[in-house]
Amino acid sequence: MRRSLCCRRSAGEKSLSESHISAAVDGAIQADVVIVGAGPSGLFQIFELGLLGIRAHIVDSLPHPGGQCSELYPEKPIYDIPAVPVCTAQELVDRLLQQAKPFNAQFHMGEEVIDLQVLEDQSFLLRTSRDTRFHARSVIIAGGLGSFQPRRLGLAGAETFEGTNIHYKVKNAAEFTHKNLIIFGGGDSALDWTLELAGKAHSLTLVHRRAEFRAAPASVAKMRELVSHGSMRYVEAISQSLIITEDVLQGVRVKTPQGRIEELFADHLLVFYGLHPKLGPIADWGLDIDKRAIKVDTEKFQTNIPGVFAVGDINTYPGKKKLILSGFHEAALAAFAVAARLNPSKKIPLQYTTTSPIMQKRLGVAADGAAS
Repeated sequence: MRRSLCCRRSAGEKSLSESHISAAVDGAIQADVVIVGAGPSGLFQIFELGLLGIRAHIVDSLPHPGGQCSELYPEKPIYDIPAVPVCTAQELVDRLLQQAKPFNAQFHMGEEVIDLQVLEDQSFLLRTSRDTRFHARSVIIAGGLGSFQPRRLGLAGAETFEGTNIHYKVKNAAEFTHKNLIIFGGGDSALDWTLELAGKAHSLTLVHRRAEFRAAPASVAKMRELVSHGSMRYVEAISQSLIITEDVLQGVRVKTPQGRIEELFADHLLVFYGLHPKLGPIADWGLDIDKRAIKVDTEKFQTNIPGVFAVGDINTYPGKKKLILSGFHEAALAAFAVAARLNPSKKIPLQYTTTSPIMQKRLGVAADGAAS
């Protein structure tokens, strides 16, 4: 990260510095706060800021809001959102978007923030991969675990079928109904989709390289029960080569621990070998980072750079739990910290949406004639 020098100046030097800032931010979008990352924590951050009268700009490298929830497991059920017994990941994203709607955040999708500079007045200049520039008074990083790349199948010719017959994520489970499927992997994603699709696919085979699984034991037990009932097949093996006939994918050859080559036939291969999380440009912004996570305090969720906050899975602190609900709590406290930074001489009172006319007006639910 490029940092502008900050030191004591005479009145004349201060004016010169202000002119440098003005030139640096000329043409940039002016913002009280820029949120980097549009996953669940970033979307709830819009809501919490909005309750305090702060409008946000939000930037994400993905083409749509939702982060990992929308991109990696939109149909996977979530059971630990308070007061919501169960919803899919995409349903959660849709509800968060609806909740944030009254606050008119401006979304900048399909853009990655590649540079952050701290200016002499402690404001920030951000630049994206599309050369969009923001001049922000505060920044909140809600980038999840960073950007993800799936671990690929690694067989000759696999790239040709990616997105058609070879898949690294499931966006619509219905497209695999009555199909012949092979699922690769031994983690939670592989077992979750095995259990989800076993009763819907025409045939399903799970391939894993060893007898031990990283997935939850209960999921593994359910899978083995399906195998014992003949509802699916499990093969301990590693992939060797694709079976292709006249440019059509027919299946895959695998090698068992005994060295035997088996041919498995399928319409689709679903590969869940895991993901490579990468912080990307965030790693070069001068933040205090521990094992790919940004260190924050637990009062404001502020980083080592004053005015830059981090919420959700991307941050770390003693006792941190990487849960969506933890990100929601962090977003609430970060919003109050941002409000205090924007208005240092003003006390930020704690108000409740059930009783505060101001908050109800901001939410668009205030009764006619309510005080403001």
